[in-house]
Amino acid sequence: MTSNPIAPHVPLSILDLVSVSSGQSIGEAIEASMHSVEVAERVGYSRVWFAEHHNTAAVASSSTAVIVGRAAARTTRIIVGSGGVMLPNHAPLMVAEDYGTLAAMFPGRVELGLGRAPGTDQITARALARSDGSPNAFVANVTDLYDWTTSGVASSGLRAGVAAGTQVPMWILGSSTSGAQIAAHLGLPYAFASHFAPDALLPAIELYRERFNPDAPTAQIEEPRVMVGVNVLAAEDDAEAHHQFSTVQRMFMSLRRSGGREALLPPGEVEATEQELAMMEHMLQVSAIGSPDRVVSQLESLVDLTDADELVTVTYAHDPAVRSRSLELVAQAWGLQA
Repeated sequence: MTSNPIAPHVPLSILDLVSVSSGQSIGEAIEASMHSVEVAERVGYSRVWFAEHHNTAAVASSSTAVIVGRAAARTTRIIVGSGGVMLPNHAPLMVAEDYGTLAAMFPGRVELGLGRAPGTDQITARALARSDGSPNAFVANVTDLYDWTTSGVASSGLRAGVAAGTQVPMWILGSSTSGAQIAAHLGLPYAFASHFAPDALLPAIELYRERFNPDAPTAQIEEPRVMVGVNVLAAEDDAEAHHQFSTVQRMFMSLRRSGGREALLPPGEVEATEQELAMMEHMLQVSAIGSPDRVVSQLESLVDLTDADELVTVTYAHDPAVRSRSLELVAQAWGLQA
């Protein structure tokens, strides 16, 4: 195992969807997720984000602000945040108040990742009273969030007192060049969801870097910053890692066939047609699976390809202990320091 890399690596972070395994209650899934956050802090990951999803049996991260607050309370140093809040699903004022409150409770530790996707099916999106998700509306809402977390007053004159002065760091999330252009226009860091939507990875990063505007009124950074999503599962050997990763493959088949009505299944044979397997392999191509050394090699190749400033890892496992062990193995092999 590589324990002392010769060259320093980019930071590693974690994207958590609070996965729910078959036979596991929601409460147990949340507790397992909180344990993973504690492990992540202990072994040196930079941040843990929670992604908003709705009406999906395999994940329980519907209310990101509540989960972020719990994770922050269970830890002392690690950055926690949303990855992300799907802004058109919410009143922006409520988002400012929720994350402003969290930032006041946990100073310097709370981030706000923002996306435009529904995070669910169309029927559920309508039940959420989803508003205009167009790029222009999204930019306007992010601008309001910036104003509320700085001066406390949006251009409309509406105030968000609990958010004022918190200066919550914001990221723009995306899986296309559209999201990259928005992030560049706003002068905000950009996280690309290549762990399930890899097609536009390189064009989006290139566009973001070319068009990044450090002088934007909403800018929070002086230079472009890119985080790249990657599926990761490490075990003591390649065979065991690939066996455990079959849980992820079975989850993707379940999402395709039942619309997310099944909890996370244990590892096992993936029943799929050749066409389905090809589609799944394409969607999951940005992955690092195997022994710690093999995972490190794959992650290094991804950094070389993208020149990413940071990687955000996504690790599903039916057994929470397998996930925690993977986090530990990767952290040690990558040379993270607590």
